[in-house]
Amino acid sequence: MAGFVVNDAIVKHVSQGMPSAQLIFLRGAFASLLVLGLAFALGAGGQLRQVLHPRVAGRAAVDACATVMYLLSLFHLPLGNATAINLAAPLFLVLFAVWFLDERPGAARWLAVAVGFAGVLCVVQPRGDGFNAWALLCLAGTLFHATRDLLTRRIDPAIPSIVVTLATAVAVTVLSAAMSLAQGWQPFGLVPLAWLAAASVFLVAGYFLIIQCMRQGEVSLTAPFRYSALLFAVVLGYVVWGDVPDAWAWCGIALLVGSGLYVVHDQRGRTARAQRMALDAQAD
Repeated sequence: MAGFVVNDAIVKHVSQGMPSAQLIFLRGAFASLLVLGLAFALGAGGQLRQVLHPRVAGRAAVDACATVMYLLSLFHLPLGNATAINLAAPLFLVLFAVWFLDERPGAARWLAVAVGFAGVLCVVQPRGDGFNAWALLCLAGTLFHATRDLLTRRIDPAIPSIVVTLATAVAVTVLSAAMSLAQGWQPFGLVPLAWLAAASVFLVAGYFLIIQCMRQGEVSLTAPFRYSALLFAVVLGYVVWGDVPDAWAWCGIALLVGSGLYVVHDQRGRTARAQRMALDAQAD
């Protein structure tokens, strides 16, 4: 989430002088080249054809659509509203995990997710007059984000995560290229290009780590940690732009941190109990 937030901050800075579709395409091209190089460095060059695997390609297509839906809605919504809606993805993800992965999170973990979302609302403070038809499109994008994460769990573990990352980067790049044909291009210099190259590094890190998380971690456990993006955003906003959270925002931060710490503590207790039960069974 830190990687995604830093990427967003850089993109926000560059977007002041470049069309959004052009920006996303250039950043995606850098990211695709970077992931391709990493794939060969990690010895996964022989498995690049797996980007065409139906589950890998399907996940990449869903991710690309989610990105486009979020961006289109973001152009017509206050940032706080769009962020609040988009960070509802963990709530959908927990539901998907129950329906499709047969996970059984306890009532306390459900409560932690709900508290985390309440913290999101306190931090972003969305205004009611900002929710309209574009908010529904943003909500659809949020559902696509949750679906993407669920599809990540369905990918064959033999397919390297770096290959899945490459498929995602390429899909977003191709879709943004099509959008840029309609939106048009503007001349740009080396400085914004360098910023976008730096953004691609953080974007690739975020892609790769979240794919690893979704493939190896318990979905209902990892979902609440999406809210940590707001914590990184608050810190970065203060350091770069001097933004200081108000009282409601600090209350939201406390709720976010508290819910995350509780989930970690709860999972540790579950793991310890499972280990004790396994040892007792072996002793018997």
